[in-house]
Amino acid sequence: MTEIKTPTPTIAIVGSGPSGCYLAQSLRKRWKEAEIVIFDRLPVPYGLVRFGVAPDHLGTKAVARQFDRLFEREGVRFIGGTEIGSSIMLDELRDSFDVVVLASGLHGDRALGVPGDTLPGVYGAGRVTRLINGHPDECADGLRIGERIAIVGNGNVAMDLVRLLLTPAERLRALNVAEDVVRALTPASVKRIDIVGRSAAGQAKFDLAMLRELTKMPDVRFVAEDLGDDGSPGESGADKREAVAELARTSPARADRSVHFHFGWTPERVIGKDVVQSIAFRSTADTDASLLLDVEGVLTAIGFEELTASPIRRDRHESPESDLDKGYLSPGLYCAGWLRRGPRGTIPENRADSKMVADAIIEAVDTARLVIGKPGLTGLNADTFSSTPYTEESA
Repeated sequence: MTEIKTPTPTIAIVGSGPSGCYLAQSLRKRWKEAEIVIFDRLPVPYGLVRFGVAPDHLGTKAVARQFDRLFEREGVRFIGGTEIGSSIMLDELRDSFDVVVLASGLHGDRALGVPGDTLPGVYGAGRVTRLINGHPDECADGLRIGERIAIVGNGNVAMDLVRLLLTPAERLRALNVAEDVVRALTPASVKRIDIVGRSAAGQAKFDLAMLRELTKMPDVRFVAEDLGDDGSPGESGADKREAVAELARTSPARADRSVHFHFGWTPERVIGKDVVQSIAFRSTADTDASLLLDVEGVLTAIGFEELTASPIRRDRHESPESDLDKGYLSPGLYCAGWLRRGPRGTIPENRADSKMVADAIIEAVDTARLVIGKPGLTGLNADTFSSTPYTEESA
């Protein structure tokens, strides 16, 4: 008796970061034989894991090893060096695949939005982190951090920046940071870092584990400014205030380098003629109070946003029928990860997000709300793509 195979959808995922890879994992569990293809503008996969995670967070980066199995054993295909909207138009992709999922993340550093925020010496945290991780779009030319730095933002990314800027050059080299980047960051020259956030200490966005990593940095004095009881509810607020206070209490009284925490300040302007000379803040709670810091550089760690020129901006594909709670944009078109919900959440949270979108896709196919039958990659002139499966060794 001839076995009748149940039809499976053809699936294209745009973006090979954690959201795209977790989505592929969930869909592969449901459809063992489905054609699943992940496209990425870059020649290598893993997005945020490869280029956005601090290089000394080796445990977080190790998640890429489980993604390797997608391409090496589970038949998911990776096609790099392919920009949707340039190499292939999104409409072409939708004409060829039953399901298309946009999971390309958010690549633009959110601007301060104050006068002077485009002065030389103002750098986004994303740019710095991508540079440290060897992102092909980033270049160290013209980048110099200086001895006195202000970091605007007090989340985990800000903690990453503090730690990396205080890391000795030899350690950065051991983490395979390129020599020109090591020289540009000149970590040995950093004398003072001011971390300034809008929120009060108890409402700061950093995780306690990230703050405590700073205790491992040698020859650093920590100073806690503006650390009153701000009325933040719950134990977590008190825990954060106390953690910053303890970091300051237990640090050396004298050190060659210092890190100063400031809470409850909103950026007002960056001051300088040709380069950054200082940055001014006003009190978030009291507009009469002000703070002026003399600095040689400003690093912004206030989040990410969609690039205006991106051909796959989510808002270009939304319609009255869209249901972003399920990642649904229009028939056969979905979105996942930061592109769906904004730049928040850890890599494990992206996993839950991707599973939710995968469940919505599976339900649409299983209930026949989405009719399948499109050819997949063969509908795209597959001769233009490499037939060699991706492996980490081939990167």
